Amino acid sequence: MSLDCTECPLRRKSIFLPFTDQELSFMERFKSGEMFVDAGTQLFVEGASAAQLYTVLSGMGIRYKTLENGRRQVVNFAMPGDFLGLQAAVMGEMRHSVEASTPMRLCVFNRSRVYELFENHPRRAYSLTYLAAVEENFLGDALATIGQRSALEKIAWSLHRFFVRNQALGLEKDGTCSLPFRQQDLADALGLSLVHTNKTLARLRDRQIARWHDARLEVFDLDALAQIGLVDEPDAEDRPLI
Repeated sequence: MSLDCTECPLRRKSIFLPFTDQELSFMERFKSGEMFVDAGTQLFVEGASAAQLYTVLSGMGIRYKTLENGRRQVVNFAMPGDFLGLQAAVMGEMRHSVEASTPMRLCVFNRSRVYELFENHPRRAYSLTYLAAVEENFLGDALATIGQRSALEKIAWSLHRFFVRNQALGLEKDGTCSLPFRQQDLADALGLSLVHTNKTLARLRDRQIARWHDARLEVFDLDALAQIGLVDEPDAEDRPLI
């Protein structure tokens, strides 16, 4: 059964900004349903148009671009609360692909109704703009990481981001959280070889700073992880929820 927006579990998370009664009423009308997908499902394909947009209710995925020679660049990781498909809504087609890494539960919205936000609900439209700015900020940080951080700094930076985001979503317990991706996904995000990624993760494990195994991330010293990763941004900030 489709969840009523008033019962959305994400709205209870402190990381997400509250809705006004009017906004909540509109979102209940804006939402067209829910969808459950298995791991490996392609939600969006680069170059294709899409009639639907999604908010991730649960589960995780990857966003990536593929070159003509088949090489892949992971550009971001999709987590609960993320809004997917804005590119297709604004630009007519997706400029990257999105694949589910785990089973996912998604809120579904019709792309054709996006402009109602801008016409009738400026606060909701601002939320979309804010989310686009968050993505731009992340991509700038990711570009600096790929270009300027060492392999150890890259891995530490990325694990710190995953852990802090999981904390904010209430998905961390006793220093452990889910990290259901492959090492190859992380390597493709950071511009590293799989071998180099594996060896660098082993260095953090041997130093008793962090360990990633069996789709779980254990962080033993978050401050040390931030220091190694040259983390200078604040903890996960409050953000709007679509």
